Amino acid sequence: MANGNGDFEHTHDIISAEDMPAEDDPIWASERIALRSAGIDIGSTTSHLMFSEIVLRRQGMALSSRFQIVKKKVIYESPILITPFLDGNVIDTAGLTKFINSAYREAGIRPEEIDTGAIIVTGEAARKDNAEAIAMMFSAQAGKFVCAAAGHNLEAKMAAYGSGAVEISAVDGGNPHGVMNIDVGGGTTKFGVARNGAVVDTAAINVGARLFVLDETDRIVRIEAPGLLVLDNLGLKLSPGDVMTHEVKHQICHHLARCVVEVVRNTPPSALTSKLMVTPPLAFKEPVRHLIFSGGVSEYIYNHENRDFGDLGRILAEEIRELCLAPGFPHPVHPGAERIRATVIGASQYTVQVSGSTIFLSNSAVLPLRNLQVVAPLLDHSPADAGMISRTILESFRQMDSQPGESPVALAIRWKSGPAYEGLKNLCHGIIDAMTPATARGFPLVLVFDADVGRLVGHIIAQECHVSCDVLSIDGIELQDFDFVDIGELMPDAQVVPVVIKSLVFRS
Repeated sequence: MANGNGDFEHTHDIISAEDMPAEDDPIWASERIALRSAGIDIGSTTSHLMFSEIVLRRQGMALSSRFQIVKKKVIYESPILITPFLDGNVIDTAGLTKFINSAYREAGIRPEEIDTGAIIVTGEAARKDNAEAIAMMFSAQAGKFVCAAAGHNLEAKMAAYGSGAVEISAVDGGNPHGVMNIDVGGGTTKFGVARNGAVVDTAAINVGARLFVLDETDRIVRIEAPGLLVLDNLGLKLSPGDVMTHEVKHQICHHLARCVVEVVRNTPPSALTSKLMVTPPLAFKEPVRHLIFSGGVSEYIYNHENRDFGDLGRILAEEIRELCLAPGFPHPVHPGAERIRATVIGASQYTVQVSGSTIFLSNSAVLPLRNLQVVAPLLDHSPADAGMISRTILESFRQMDSQPGESPVALAIRWKSGPAYEGLKNLCHGIIDAMTPATARGFPLVLVFDADVGRLVGHIIAQECHVSCDVLSIDGIELQDFDFVDIGELMPDAQVVPVVIKSLVFRS
């Protein structure tokens, strides 16, 4: 929503207060869920924590109706912590635990008072050994928290939601132009392109503030591997212990900023940009109507920070700002509301029930299933062939930094093409083709539809296509990116399965 200054405001109330019944209304009480939630972000460079209060309301009359967030309010934001590591890349769980416990005390909240939450782990903190150590820290609340280890693409996608880029892209429905979020952190810069309220492309490059770590006298403490590539490209020889001059700082940061701009403008990459890319380049070719910056370096880009933290963040921001605000630069820079806190503020959690008459379950012994990450492909509303459906599903996995067969998932399908057999058969073959690595490993094929086709699709896949794995196909539930689901055991008398949906929540 635009304000009187032409800037975009972040809307917090999806349903207006005037439209909501009084708090003591018994009907409202039965349709309302109030949660206290925690959002914990643990990254390679910085970590922080937020507590929020979230109110959800059932959208429709049916038991399976989705709950929608009607209010969300951040009630506490921790200081920003430089993520503690031991021996280089091993997470210091003791130091991290001390920080989190301190945040609980400062907020006046006890762990048992938190209803639900999300832990997002990125960069070096997402390495398998570190992620397992972090999971152990929260093992006592494992049922409450969703824990997601985000790679480059998923981190880019989350930042696009957290910064408001996705929300802004939804303002002009049908507009082919994109809104690009650029998340500049300590080790990498992530790019997320949003259009019509969804992230359609992501990429990442090894450009960040802490490729070089300096002490208070500008003596080099550490050089990351991408930093060595930059030095080699510039013909510079620097080692830990050397002093980095002001001129060399600007020279390095100017070239790093040029690499960022090459990705933004989708121009042929220089040799340095090609070496620093950690994903394929952006495939999005349509015009970009706004740039939004997030991440730690964005605090400098938007002039909200001027201190040095023993890295090149301030100068890198100056160089990026100079290039992106130069006369003739084709993409206007939009104000950044969240910046370093453009991340998950918590999670919502609620229960629905799915009628047994609308589900297909080939083997009830597969249940219960817990914490299935949702993969939600952006299928076009028009009928598509099986090949296109398969490619769209695989692109959704790519954006999640995953691929079929790594772990069980719930495939969420928004199906607008009706119950016609030919269309559903194409859909089934596309799903089977994309999910072959998962079915070959014996993972259950879990499908969740918004339309009433769950039983039909399950029947076609299990009984006509003869897949070897267990198949669970349910409908009447609308899932989306950053949802996780628990599917409980079949209740034989009522012939229903209970479904718990946990959704990551962003401030915008």
